[in-house]
Amino acid sequence: MNYALNPSRFFVCSAQEMCNNEIRQVKPPGLNSVAVYRVKDAFYATDDTCSHGHASLSEGEVDENYVVECPWHSGTFDIRTGKALTFPCVQPVKIYPVIVEDGGVYVELSESQTRFPEPRERK
Repeated sequence: MNYALNPSRFFVCSAQEMCNNEIRQVKPPGLNSVAVYRVKDAFYATDDTCSHGHASLSEGEVDENYVVECPWHSGTFDIRTGKALTFPCVQPVKIYPVIVEDGGVYVELSESQTRFPEPRERK
């Protein structure tokens, strides 16, 4: 899908380009960075900036339990809900729905939320 045709949907990469437990930072024009994760062959997205500091979550690590660890102070978040799990992080991060369509991974930027989005796959 062309970004110019649907400005709320941002192309990340081909689904085949990301491995499980990988994080990729994307920078939509004019918006804050977003971290996109692949865990157990599903895709998730959150704000890339830790709610505790200005660390990039995409520089941290994500595990098979859907937990990303901030590289600065080791606080953690659930990438499915954005919920802060361990101190010093106490505020959630925004999450974004991710769509896999025709083999491409897209983030729906206009639908940020702090609850678990239903995964959607389109062919």
